[in-house]
Amino acid sequence: MSTPPTTVSSSRDADGYCDLEDYAAIGDGRTVALVARDGRIDWLPLPDMDSAPVFAAILDHVNGGYIGLAPDEPFTVQRRYVEGTNVLQTDVICASGRVRVTDSMNTGVAGRLPWVEVGRRIEGLEGSVRVRAEVRPGTCLNTASPYVADTELGAVLRADNVTMAVREIGASEVRVGDDRIDLDYQVAEGDRFLLALVATHGEPLFLPLPEDVDTGIDRTIANWRTWSDVFQWQGRWEDDVRRSALALKLLLHSPSGAMVAAATTSLPENRTGGRNWDYRYAWVRDSAYALTALFRFGLREETHAAISWLLATIRQDGPEPHVVYRVDGTPPPDPVERDVPGWRGVSPVVAGNQARSQLQLGVYGDLFSIIALYVDQGNLLDTGTARTLAAIADLACDRWRSPDSGMWELTELRHYTTSKLGCWQALTQAVHLAEIGQVPGDPSRWRSEAQHIRDWVEQNCWSERKQAYVWYPGTEELDASILLHAISGFDRGERMSTTIDALRRELGAGPHLYRFSGAHEIEGAFVACGFWSVSALELVGRHQEAESLMEQLLQTQNDVGLLAEIVDPGDGSFLGNLPQALSHLALINAAITVSDDGHGAA
Repeated sequence: MSTPPTTVSSSRDADGYCDLEDYAAIGDGRTVALVARDGRIDWLPLPDMDSAPVFAAILDHVNGGYIGLAPDEPFTVQRRYVEGTNVLQTDVICASGRVRVTDSMNTGVAGRLPWVEVGRRIEGLEGSVRVRAEVRPGTCLNTASPYVADTELGAVLRADNVTMAVREIGASEVRVGDDRIDLDYQVAEGDRFLLALVATHGEPLFLPLPEDVDTGIDRTIANWRTWSDVFQWQGRWEDDVRRSALALKLLLHSPSGAMVAAATTSLPENRTGGRNWDYRYAWVRDSAYALTALFRFGLREETHAAISWLLATIRQDGPEPHVVYRVDGTPPPDPVERDVPGWRGVSPVVAGNQARSQLQLGVYGDLFSIIALYVDQGNLLDTGTARTLAAIADLACDRWRSPDSGMWELTELRHYTTSKLGCWQALTQAVHLAEIGQVPGDPSRWRSEAQHIRDWVEQNCWSERKQAYVWYPGTEELDASILLHAISGFDRGERMSTTIDALRRELGAGPHLYRFSGAHEIEGAFVACGFWSVSALELVGRHQEAESLMEQLLQTQNDVGLLAEIVDPGDGSFLGNLPQALSHLALINAAITVSDDGHGAA
């Protein structure tokens, strides 16, 4: 991460699609844009991350929409984030000269702006370069028709109740079409021009002066650096940890405090289709892992906002916690397939997520691990929350005996090992909370049921032949999510150590792991599983192996330090939605665990 940026060209193919590792992310705490190496913004939902994407060329090159900004001649680029920020800086090099583009989703003096403001500063470094811009809204996944409206204040763009306006400095020509606006710039050395888009949804559109948007880019850099200065980490792999923390910050929805699993929908887990999901929702699991990292880094506001959102949501929909919620705390809609081709023609493209209706017992452990961590940091539960948690612990005592969909959200209900361990984790933490006076009631039943679960797993989920915990009773198949229960503290001994070896033999692909037996036939390697292996190796006392594996896995990041959900272990290419919270969280937890010699694990 500290190495100088390399000079590369875009991977955009003849059909108009880029490799997924081509993308960098920028955001404002409400939504996220993906910027390709060739300067095109191919993804931007408005106004929120789970809103309809007004710009979605990443899924539909013809009608998806994009904001292009590039020379009209062949070029290569060098790019990096401005240090300590999520503001992207790209040097564009061509025969005519060199131009620098600084991409920012601007924030205000007091935090997030009430509107969306994308600022793209264009600076001439050498020569004189002709740069062309295209602002072309899309069809919101074929649910709306964009158009240009002429107003007394100039042309605006509209799509799906979103109103947008282009602001510019220095354009030599502006062309307004029926559904797009194009601009030309002649950028000489010393010039400082601007392309910007401002947008609102279902409300009046504020039209800032272009000069104020340009100033806002500098203010946004300062705001990000103020946040980064609060960030406390001086352990191993500092640059990588900081970049992952900044990526996670993009996925935190600041109006609510929720963390979404990823910024996108329907980027495929394989190249043949059928495994495309909408990840723009908040999983309890991801919030649990995120809080572990955020507490460690001294970030107070985000941790309190996230836990307050989660508890308020569960009280509203409870007492039984759901697996996933929208950022506003409501259940996600059922998935609907959209009539668009998908990235490189890999379908389906979906909006919504079916996990909302699944029973996943691991959510109990995720919830209680969050609460215990919050309390152990010196915080206090309110009476209503404490009573709700006691009721949920009682539910876990009964629910653990039921088959469920498991962590991997499978359609076949089974008695998955790690689902039972999620309930064990919940009840163990519930006992802890009761013993320190934070949760009411007699914890004796919780303690007893936790022991029953441990006994059941040890008797039914261990394979003597493989010397490993198996995926579920009666099988010899394996599941990499068992690594999370070295982290939870269930087993950090010889059984977990030999399980790690079995996982590496059967699910390994270089430094990576597939999620479960047979997964190699349907998808690439799951990025988080590799980093979970690092944590587990450290926790069972295999420090040198953990360090070595961590170094190999860090090569998975793209040129600006982002991680997707899935990686093709053959060529390192990205698959699945991105940036992926679980991948970045696993990297951070692995770094914490190894740096602390196993003492900092969740």
